[in-house]
Amino acid sequence: MPATLKLTHKAIGVEVRRGTYEVDGELAGSVDMNDTIEMTLVPGRHTVRLRNGRNSSRTETFDAADGETIAFRCTGKRFLPLFLASFAFPRLAIKLVRE
Repeated sequence: MPATLKLTHKAIGVEVRRGTYEVDGELAGSVDMNDTIEMTLVPGRHTVRLRNGRNSSRTETFDAADGETIAFRCTGKRFLPLFLASFAFPRLAIKLVRE
């Protein structure tokens, strides 16, 4: 039985960096603002990283078991110091949080 990766692009309030986030690696897909996508995975260890142009999230590693749903929430909304730092360090631009 395959596992499921669920990505939700959600922000409370105003998000300056809007747009579609792409999933890196062998998984191919995109998630629009206020949208959720689901992808099937082979059980085992996986990584996910979101990208929007040069901006990206940090790479998250997770283990998926048979029938398990792994959920992440992503947003481009960051505290002002991190938002400003993301211009020099693009991997800080997108926040990816496991739910």
